[in-house]
Amino acid sequence: MTTAVQIDELVESASALAARGGRAILGITGAPGAGKSTVGSLIVSALGPERAVLVPMDGFHLANAVLLAKGLRQVKGAIQTFDDAGFASLLLRIRDQQPGEVVYAPSFNRDLEEPIAGSIAVLAEVPLVVTEGNYLLAETGAWPAARACLTESWFLDPDRDRRHHWLINRHMDYGKSAADARLWALGSDENNARLIESMAHRADRVLRVKGL
Repeated sequence: MTTAVQIDELVESASALAARGGRAILGITGAPGAGKSTVGSLIVSALGPERAVLVPMDGFHLANAVLLAKGLRQVKGAIQTFDDAGFASLLLRIRDQQPGEVVYAPSFNRDLEEPIAGSIAVLAEVPLVVTEGNYLLAETGAWPAARACLTESWFLDPDRDRRHHWLINRHMDYGKSAADARLWALGSDENNARLIESMAHRADRVLRVKGL
């Protein structure tokens, strides 16, 4: 069942995770355009760098050269275009991080459309790591190992028309024509969305964020 919430409520829930003691990992998932990065960024900003850090799954996109070699460039963003084993290994390191250890995670540069290695420093004393991405609840490959590292998982379930509108605008912001943006959002992205939405029942909470 989808629960409507305000972003402030989610910040409070995340704050409680950060206060529980030890390392907590919050996973935020949902279809393309669901608002995962927005919610994750708002939570981390509200908690501050001493309490939370954002580690997006998008840092584990395979590089464009690899996708071209595999014939997968036109379906970039599909589940087979990510390094699931690398992501699971990173979450395991983050979960079991030792005092004084720094774990470096990759980010994703949307202007370049490429991952950037070692660009996010995860400090051991930060209690909450927020990770967000499409396939956190998948049951194939190494995704279940990644899911096992999560303290809690949230599935974002926005209005579909609003999600499509936002997604098309995002593609246009990063250089696609209006026609190409719509084709990608309602084609490849929507195919991925159907798979991702079939995983919603595995989340700890299914949420519709008011005003997002």
